[in-house]
Amino acid sequence: MLTLVLPRLISFEGAGRRSASVVERNVTTLQPSYWLVMASGFIEPILYLFSIGVGVGALVGDLTLPDGRVIGYAAFVAPAMLASSAMSGALSETTFNFFGKMKFMKLYDGMLATPLRPIEIALGELAWAMIRGNIYAAAFLVVMVAMGLTTPGLAVAAFGAAVLVGFAFGGTGMALSTFMRSWQDFDLVASVQFALFLFSGTFVPAQAYPAVLRWVVEVTPLYRSVDLIRAITTGEVGWLQALDVLYLLALFALGLAVAGRRMGKLLCR
Repeated sequence: MLTLVLPRLISFEGAGRRSASVVERNVTTLQPSYWLVMASGFIEPILYLFSIGVGVGALVGDLTLPDGRVIGYAAFVAPAMLASSAMSGALSETTFNFFGKMKFMKLYDGMLATPLRPIEIALGELAWAMIRGNIYAAAFLVVMVAMGLTTPGLAVAAFGAAVLVGFAFGGTGMALSTFMRSWQDFDLVASVQFALFLFSGTFVPAQAYPAVLRWVVEVTPLYRSVDLIRAITTGEVGWLQALDVLYLLALFALGLAVAGRRMGKLLCR
């Protein structure tokens, strides 16, 4: 039995090392200007939280959720900002940057001359994207705890959910990038991303929308992400959150599978 399992474990270990080499390459080529981009990505959701969550929240007051719970408006908006930040951090690395490396820099063509396989390159780039997304999530949660919008224990659980959100959108972004033909195609991605940001229960509950729009909203990936993180940060986790987790896991697996397959076709022809 051990002789059957051991080669498979060695194979997985080797794939992990090769994927880690992709992350190492990204770290060693970092430019100082990258940290300014990182800072801007973190500041944006903080500005939304203070301008809308706190500013508009002072006019709105407490918000009554469909299940009867009453929470402060800032506590309602903050989890959505966290989910949006995790989405943006992952998509930034797995769309524009990934596309540039593959299409114009031809970086992955050179990598395939080594033992790296397309799926290992995809895993390495996704892991690199998650480093950026996780930094955003951790910093934002520190702000939430400092503002009294959640507890430290719930923040730790919410961080795990934010990591899952990042993986889901990272895999999706990478898969979409393999279908893009030029930089102009990303205008559509940016438009969809902004629409998700506005209509995913970010600033108002989905029940506030007309019935038809509400059902469309509730099947979007960002809404499922917001629903999961909001339930955790407010301490009201139920069986629906298990569906959120399954949804995001399926999205991640599908995105990664498509990205690996498409990269194999595009780079190995």
